Amino acid sequence: MDSITISKTTARRFVLGRQGLWPGRRWAGKEGTAGALRTMEALQMDPLNIVARSHDIALWGRVIDYRPEYLDQLLYQDRAFFDYGGGLFIYPMSELPFWRVPMRHRESDKRWAEFAASHPALLEEVRAELRQRGPLGNRDFAGHQRVDSYRGRKDSSLALYYLWLTGELMIHHREGFERVYDFRDHVAPPALNYAATLEEAEQFFGRKITAFIGLISERGWANGLAGFIERRMSHPEARQRLDTLLQQGVMAPVQVEGEKEQRYVLSGDLPLLATLEAGQIPEAWWPLGTTTGEEAVFLAPLEIASARGRATRLFDFEYLWEVYKPAAKRRWGYYTLPVLYGDRLVARLDPKLDRATATLLVNGFWLETHAPAGDPAFAAALACCFARFAAFLQAGRVNLSVVEPSSLRAQVAAGLLATQAVNSTWCSK
Repeated sequence: MDSITISKTTARRFVLGRQGLWPGRRWAGKEGTAGALRTMEALQMDPLNIVARSHDIALWGRVIDYRPEYLDQLLYQDRAFFDYGGGLFIYPMSELPFWRVPMRHRESDKRWAEFAASHPALLEEVRAELRQRGPLGNRDFAGHQRVDSYRGRKDSSLALYYLWLTGELMIHHREGFERVYDFRDHVAPPALNYAATLEEAEQFFGRKITAFIGLISERGWANGLAGFIERRMSHPEARQRLDTLLQQGVMAPVQVEGEKEQRYVLSGDLPLLATLEAGQIPEAWWPLGTTTGEEAVFLAPLEIASARGRATRLFDFEYLWEVYKPAAKRRWGYYTLPVLYGDRLVARLDPKLDRATATLLVNGFWLETHAPAGDPAFAAALACCFARFAAFLQAGRVNLSVVEPSSLRAQVAAGLLATQAVNSTWCSK
C-alpha cells in the first residue's frame, strides 16, 4: 500500500482527536465517561493526589461534568472496565479474554515463576483466606515476613500481587486507592470469563497498540505489542507481523511532513486523516454544546498524547513530569501540567489544591513564546478552563497571583468573576 503524506498540524489534530482531546469535550456524565474510556483505548492510573489523580484529570479534560465516582462505578459496580498491569491501566471489560493471554505469560516470567515456586504454601494460604472471608486487601493479611519490594512490604502483599498479575484475582473494589482483591470468577462477567487463543490475542494487540498511540512508528509498534503480550519479539518477527497487518488492510503507512521515519495508522482512520487534511473537523468529533471557539485544557501528567517524549515530537514542547526529581533539580514544578489550547501546547501550570481552604493554588505558570497571551479569546478560554477545573476540584477560590503577564492574569480573573464560573461546571466559549 502506498503511503499518504499529511501535515504536522493534521498529525497533531489526529492524535488529539483520536484521544478525545480536540476540538473540545464530546462526552458528558457517566455514560460519556464510558464512551471516553473506550475511545482512549487505555488510561493509566496513578495514586498521587496533589491536586487530583492523573487518571481523573485525564477524564475531566474529556468529559463535561466528570466526577471520580463515575469511574469507580464503571469499574467496580458495573464491571464495564477493569484495571490491570504493572503500569496499571484501565481497559474495557470486553477485552478481558485477550488479556488472559499476557496474564498467563506472566506466570513464566523468571522473577514471578521463582516467587511462585518458592512460596506455594503462602499462595495457597492467601487463596484459602479469600475463599473463606471474601474480598480482601493487603491490610487484611499479617504476612509471615517482611520483604523489600516496590509492590509491598509483606510476603502476603506479593502473593496477592502475583495472583492478580497472573489473572487468578481481579480488583473487586478500592478503598481510597488501596486494592481489594477477589477471584476473577467472582468479578468478571461470566460471558467474558474465558481466554482467547494466542493468535487471537496477538492479532488483537497488534491493532490495539496502533489505536492507542494513533500514529505509530515501526519500532514503537513492535515495542508496544511486545509490552502488551508480555513476551520478547525479534525484529524479523515484528516486521513480519506488521507486514501481515498491512497486507490484510488492517493498517496503512503514513508520512508526516518534515519527519524521516514512516508512521502507521489503522486503515479505518484514513478517512479521518483526509477530513483533517482538508481543514475540516470529523463529524463524530464535534464537541457538545457550542461548536465555535477553542478551549483550553490542562493535560494529565500521564496523558498519552504528551507523556514519554511525545510532546516534543507532536507539539515541539518539552514536557517532563518532575514529581520524582529533587526540588533543586526541577526546572518547572512538582506537579506541572501542560496547557492545551486548540491543537497546541501553549503553557505549563503547577497547581495544588489547598483542601483546608478549598483554594486552587497556581504555584507556577509558564507561557510558551507562541502562546497568544494578548488575545482576549485565549484569556476567556483559560478562564473557562480554570473555572471547570475549580468546579471539578470543588474549590471555591482560585489563586492566580503568579500568572504573568499581569494583563492576562487580570483578564482571566475578570472572566472568572464575570460568570461566577468557579461554582459552575460549564462555560460557554
